[in-house]
Amino acid sequence: MNMTSFPFETSDWSLIPKEEHRGETGIAYWQVKMMNNIRVRKVEYSPGYKADHWCKKGHVLHCIEGEMTTELEDGRMMKMTAGMTYFVGDNNEAHRSLTSVGCKLFIVD
Repeated sequence: MNMTSFPFETSDWSLIPKEEHRGETGIAYWQVKMMNNIRVRKVEYSPGYKADHWCKKGHVLHCIEGEMTTELEDGRMMKMTAGMTYFVGDNNEAHRSLTSVGCKLFIVD
């Protein structure tokens, strides 16, 4: 990630609209803030959410509330609970998210 120049700014997340993204099951709601090529998101997964694709994009993902599992394409399963963070670079382990109870995330990519 290259944080090219952008001015200091604050964001009120309550003013950023939610985008609905349907998964294989359940729904993800994204609030997105772009700063040049950096995407910052607040994401909420509904209970029963399972992503409909394998992702190869790099992320810094922080679980704010609830819990989820990150499934890696090689079969490993990583449980994420509130307060945990994961890091993965572009084009490394393909991954997808699932949750039975729902969760709220903060993601930078």
